[in-house]
This record gives sequence, C-alpha cells and structure tokens, in this order.
Amino acid sequence: MKNSQTSATATTADMDLWGQTLAAQLNVPAQNVGHDIGERLRVARQTALKSRPMPQRLMRHSLAVQANGTLNGLPDEGLNLWRILVSALPLLALVLGLMLIQSLQRDLAESDIATLDSALLLDELPPVAYTDPGFVQFMKIQLHHDARND
Repeated sequence: MKNSQTSATATTADMDLWGQTLAAQLNVPAQNVGHDIGERLRVARQTALKSRPMPQRLMRHSLAVQANGTLNGLPDEGLNLWRILVSALPLLALVLGLMLIQSLQRDLAESDIATLDSALLLDELPPVAYTDPGFVQFMKIQLHHDARND
C-alpha cells in the first residue's frame, strides 16, 4: 500500500498535463461552431489569459491531486475566536427567541387562568357546576361575551 501523502502530491508538470487534457476536452464542442463564433471564442480566451493571475500567486500554497483525481484546495485557516463567536450568534438568537416565546405563552396561560378564577370567585354557582366538563369552555365564552359588552 502506498503512502497517501506521497501519492497525493503532484508536480507542476502533472498539473499542467492535467490542465491541457481538460482544455482539449473543453475545445471538442467548439469545433462544430461557425467561423465567426470560433473567432469570438478565440478572442475571449486570449483576453481571459491576459487577465489571469500569475502562476506564482496561484501556487503559493501547495496543491495536491488525490488518487481519485480530485484537487485539494487551500488549507483551512482553522477556527479562531471571532469565527466561533460569529457562528454561535444564530444559535444564541434562536435560544433567546424560544425563551421569549415560552415566556409569552406562559403569561397568556396565567392570564387566562386568572380571569377564569376571578370569574369563578365573583359569580354565584352551584357546586355541581364545577364538576361539569363543559364548564371551563362555558366560562371562557361568557368572559369573551362580557368583555365585548363592556
């Protein structure tokens, strides 16, 4: 078994050969176009080649071709403190939002219970009414009806 480190590294000549092979494959569909379109493509290629960065800047970091033909990218700079804090901000916002929603729901439930209790304490009802399963629903309807009339 070969060492993956030594088999994964590629020389500049290997990369150039790979680039030329790729360029040749890209040129195959261009052979079936008309002369005027071919000339426009040629001029566009020359313009792109003139504006490309120098190879020294591209090869600043060591690039490597793996055994399956994929190209390794630039090395990761790692997570520093600011990146960790920035990546934690959405999670913090989510947790704070959920806490706010829970607090609002708890306040609404407490206010519903308080209005129901105050209605029960102020109204004269027979004790049998408290055991009726539809009594709570009836009280809510009465409270909403009374609130609209006020």
